[in-house]
Amino acid sequence: MKLAMVAGEASGDLLASLLIGGLQQRWPGLRTAGIGGQKMAALGFDAWWPSDKLAVRGYVEVLRHYREISGIRERLAQRLLADRPMAFIGVDAPDFNLGLEARLKAAGVPSIHFICPSIWAWRGGRAKKMAGSCDHVLCLFPFEPELLRQHGVPASYVGHPLADAIPLDPPRAAARAALGLGEHDAVVALLPGSRRSEIRYLAPTFLQTAARLYRERPALKFVLPLAPGLRPLVEPLLTQHAPGVPVRLLDGQSHAALAACDLTLIASGTATLEAALFKRPMVIAYRMHPLSWQLMKRMAYQPWVGLPNILCRDFVVPERIQEACTPAQLARDVLAGLDDASGAQRLHQRFTDLHHLLKRDTARAATDAIAQVLRA
Repeated sequence: MKLAMVAGEASGDLLASLLIGGLQQRWPGLRTAGIGGQKMAALGFDAWWPSDKLAVRGYVEVLRHYREISGIRERLAQRLLADRPMAFIGVDAPDFNLGLEARLKAAGVPSIHFICPSIWAWRGGRAKKMAGSCDHVLCLFPFEPELLRQHGVPASYVGHPLADAIPLDPPRAAARAALGLGEHDAVVALLPGSRRSEIRYLAPTFLQTAARLYRERPALKFVLPLAPGLRPLVEPLLTQHAPGVPVRLLDGQSHAALAACDLTLIASGTATLEAALFKRPMVIAYRMHPLSWQLMKRMAYQPWVGLPNILCRDFVVPERIQEACTPAQLARDVLAGLDDASGAQRLHQRFTDLHHLLKRDTARAATDAIAQVLRA
């Protein structure tokens, strides 16, 4: 049995790898191929292109890479139509995957989309497009299937695989020991994102924030986990923006960093949900090309940007986006979070409730839904 998959960037690689594990349990000997990352490859996935080829966010940034990305999609489509898989599974990356899914579905290849695009947050018109692209959508959040069904899109709520992968009681002591941190150290995790564009727009600000924090509280320690290939980009920025600041660069190990930290300064995206599942206070920050931001802001349907706030329907953690994303403001937010023990306890309970809501044995639920599509 052969399935084709496309996962864009580090978060898609992680989610797809968790799905592949469930698929392999149901169908031993399953072959998977397409576009993916290192976590997928570790499970035998045949990556014809690496997932970081699709790790671009923002209209302006996408335009710069449009020719390369569209060329990859065309070559991938031709390959899949010449040697047809039993099904195609697009993991997130809707701008890339939905058009590809429509083409494959029209040719008789069942198409499944894993992760409903955020039609409840912005670009709701995508729901109509999905009706012609997807045979089924696997939804991470419980309110999404009904929204899709209103547009004629079959969908199933399968929970979030990260809620299965991350323990309800985060292993703080073990993570600190693994990273060489003391029990009583005050630790801030810096997560400026996994895309090169995010490093360019966010890492200098995050490091300048760390320098400010260190001047105020020299006992603070910092960890900064890096996606593969980003260390050469970050090391010069560390020397430039935070010389002498004890920022420890980690290759991967984002979950260890989140389990170990007291608070995280974090880029908006899937990582913020991971931080919530680790029950960690956070300050969410984001900056992109100004034109991209103006276009996205006009299409937003709700006041929140970060997933923890969206899912809790409240500003449970600070969001500092675009012009508000400054080292001075971020440093104030981080210090306020570190000093608010009662607030951290309230967050722990909110995030524990969220964890229970999203914990659904996603790999099995998703595999059951895929089997129904395949009638296998």
